Amino acid sequence: METHGVDPSEARSALADVERVRASALALSATPWPTWFLLTLTVYIAVLPITFGGVLADRDWLLPRTGWLAIMLGVIAAYLALLAVAARSWRAKSGVALRLDVLPKRATVPFMAGLPVLLLGAPVVFRYTGRPEWLFAASLTGAAVSVGFHLAFVRLHRRAA
Repeated sequence: METHGVDPSEARSALADVERVRASALALSATPWPTWFLLTLTVYIAVLPITFGGVLADRDWLLPRTGWLAIMLGVIAAYLALLAVAARSWRAKSGVALRLDVLPKRATVPFMAGLPVLLLGAPVVFRYTGRPEWLFAASLTGAAVSVGFHLAFVRLHRRAA
């Protein structure tokens, strides 16, 4: 077998370098989101069921329906704007985009399927039962899931680094 002037030790060294670069890229890809964005996301998740519940209420609940709608649309607009800022600044700082796909599928699939059901289902249940406990339970559960997901990102980052 011809090696084109490369001895086996140089080849092993090059392969080791490639593996270090790959591990470093994986660790960087798994970098947790900025803390301020975690707080923004957690507040957004906590506020959404309550505001959506106010919009869906069969009669005015604490505020007029238009007030709830204005708050909900404002929160969504603020969240999307801050998401864009976080993504742009994080990409400039780290060289990678904010990513969820580096987490294990056993964590992301239930999150992606369950969170919309939780955040949108509780307001629907509130509309039919009139019991705001559903909204507050969904709000607290969603916030806990958001923080838990961030902690999973941090742990994955530490393990890969």
